[in-house]
Amino acid sequence: MDGSLASLGGWVVTIISSAGYLGVAGLMAIESACLPLPSEIIMPFAGYLVSTGRFNLVFAATAGAVGCNVGSTVAYFIGAHGGRPLAERWGRYVLLRREHLDRADRFFHRFGGPAVLIARVLPVVRTFIALPAGIARMPQVPFQFYTFVGSWPWCYALAYVGYVLGKRWNTDPRLQAIMHRFDFVVIGLLAIGVAWFVWRQLRGTHRACDLER
Repeated sequence: MDGSLASLGGWVVTIISSAGYLGVAGLMAIESACLPLPSEIIMPFAGYLVSTGRFNLVFAATAGAVGCNVGSTVAYFIGAHGGRPLAERWGRYVLLRREHLDRADRFFHRFGGPAVLIARVLPVVRTFIALPAGIARMPQVPFQFYTFVGSWPWCYALAYVGYVLGKRWNTDPRLQAIMHRFDFVVIGLLAIGVAWFVWRQLRGTHRACDLER
């Protein structure tokens, strides 16, 4: 599993390093289109490139937010034209469970249009909120506005973390010592967390298939 994490991280690094801001936007679009690619990997590396002088922090956050709009628009139209049945039928292939849709549905119906804004800083819900917005045929202008305004601070915060760590990496020997000392612990915890997440998703998918039978 740690090899898989390293491969995923390496792929993200390669895309951003070669495509720049466009790579950041493209990767964030994938995440916002309900695919399991965590922004917690994407944006901190973009922030690291800010610390090297290659990126600008505001531009990196803006590229990430634009990507969120692009991916969310795809998910919106899936919801608008295919509805929930389409999401439930094909979502299992990207580890999307009915519980995720239920949570996003409840959140959207509770808060209405502003849910798209609020959800951008909430785990799980932020990834799937565009689907119920599309099913409800929320008007495009407020949908795009709320998506961008809600996504930008999230992208900025993650990029800023990467920027700060990048600046300190080469100037503070203590940080390097701490990271080298605990890197295996961090990788192990991430591996356990990802394995638990995938196991839960697959278990839920198999259970849903058994119920359908």
